[in-house]
Amino acid sequence: MALVKKIAGGLVGVVAIIIAAGFLLPSTVHVERDVVIDASPVEVFALVSDFEAWDSWSPWANIDPEATMEITGSGLGQTMTWSSNDPNVGHGSQQIVQLDAPSLLKTHLDFGTEGMADATFTLTSESGKTKITWSLDTDMREGVPFWLQPVNAYLSFLIDSAIGNSYEKGLSNLKAVAES
Repeated sequence: MALVKKIAGGLVGVVAIIIAAGFLLPSTVHVERDVVIDASPVEVFALVSDFEAWDSWSPWANIDPEATMEITGSGLGQTMTWSSNDPNVGHGSQQIVQLDAPSLLKTHLDFGTEGMADATFTLTSESGKTKITWSLDTDMREGVPFWLQPVNAYLSFLIDSAIGNSYEKGLSNLKAVAES
C-alpha cells in the first residue's frame, strides 16, 4: 500500500509540475506566410480588404456549408461574425482595425473563451507583382479562462503548423482568384 501511495504522490507531483510549467512557457505566438501574386497591390488589396470578397478565397469558406456568417459595415470597422458547429470553423468575429490601402490591412479576431488574435496583411509591389504576407499574432493566455491558460501555452507549439497550413491554402486560393 505504501508503494501505491508513493506512485500516486509521484504522479500528482508530475502533473503539478507540468501545469506549473504551462504558466511559465512563453504565451505569444507569431505565424507568417507569404506568396507573390501576378496582380497589382490594388487588385489584391480589394480581395482582402472587404470581407464580402473573402468567400472567393478564404481557406475556411467552404468547410461548413451550414455555418452562419454576418458582415456589417464597410472599410475601417467592417465586422464579420461567424458561427459553426464544425470545430474547424467554430465561432468568432473579426473586425478591420487598420486600413492603409493598398499596402496594409489589420484585423482583430475574437474567438470568445478560446482567445483573441490580430491578423495582418502586408502588400508590397515587386516588379509589377504583389508580395502579400499574412501574419497572426496572439497571446495564448489573453481572454482565456485561468484554468485553461497552461493548456493553451502548450497548444501554442502547434499553432504555427495548424494556422500556417490554413494561411498557405488561403494565399494559394487568393493567388488563383487574383490571377484569373
